[in-house]
Amino acid sequence: MPTKQTNSIVDIPGIKVGHAQNDQALTGCTVILCEAGAVGGVDQRGGAPGTRETDALHPMHLVEHVHGIVLAGGSAFGLDAATGVVRYLEEKGIGFNAGPARVPIVPAAILFDLGIGQANVRPDAAMGYEACLHASEDAPAEGNAGAGCGATVGKVLGMSQAVKSGIGSSSIDIGGGVMVGALVAVNAFGDVVDPIRGEIIAGARSLRRGPLHLGGEGLFADTLQVMKSFAGRTILGFASRSNTVIGVVACNARLNKEQVNKVAQMAQDGLARAIRPAHTMLDGDTIFALAIGNHKADVNIIGAFAAEAVSQAIVRAVQAARTADGIPSLSDLNSAT
Repeated sequence: MPTKQTNSIVDIPGIKVGHAQNDQALTGCTVILCEAGAVGGVDQRGGAPGTRETDALHPMHLVEHVHGIVLAGGSAFGLDAATGVVRYLEEKGIGFNAGPARVPIVPAAILFDLGIGQANVRPDAAMGYEACLHASEDAPAEGNAGAGCGATVGKVLGMSQAVKSGIGSSSIDIGGGVMVGALVAVNAFGDVVDPIRGEIIAGARSLRRGPLHLGGEGLFADTLQVMKSFAGRTILGFASRSNTVIGVVACNARLNKEQVNKVAQMAQDGLARAIRPAHTMLDGDTIFALAIGNHKADVNIIGAFAAEAVSQAIVRAVQAARTADGIPSLSDLNSAT
């Protein structure tokens, strides 16, 4: 068992997390390091992904282990942050033995946060390297940190009605020494809902005045109800396209590559429980999975609790977020009501 319990992904031995961000530009990146190597998998859903090296994670491909995962803002520009992580790991002699060189395997996924802060400042290789320098086994910062620095949710009515979100983490002790953890940067088109009660806790805020009035007297408009009003039409011209939820689940169980990919697939259920709607053409939802340990465990149990960990991490991401660039956080909205 881990010597400490932080209720975060670093409760999985061998996992380190580091953030780096530009608080003025409201963008950043987060690195999840597994320097000893971890069996990796991925499940990508939604119609607007931005990823790097995800094909290598699928079964029937040569590489079995990854050495880090990068989550970054900056849209496609932010994929450059992975270059800095590769450089950091190469300097430590970590990577896939390709003969002439050891090549670090560092898949990455990005979210679109160019709609707030400064659009011309994005995570780059220097920021990715900096995140590695900050990586540790301490509980990672949540909310406006790393890849969550510029994250927002509830954008069916545009950025003016969105709510500030961020990055969140969680872990679950399954028993028998088996742990599952998650780290998720939440930048969803839809609303974040309580996965138990099904009530919106952060999402598109109602338009209370002007020609368009949606959502009644409640604080939130309810994205599904707004989408009903667009039946037979497209929402692309009105809704923000600045979306995507990206994250990592990890366990200390001994799983093969096919099983780890199954865990990533099942973990997406947690995203669907906590975000409504999920996996739209305006999102590029991507979940990585890592197995780094020797505990025997049933893949079905690992996957089921990976989904639970993802749901919990999503809720924590909006709870920990702070108001930024005029976009209110959940805590400020609650204090104003």
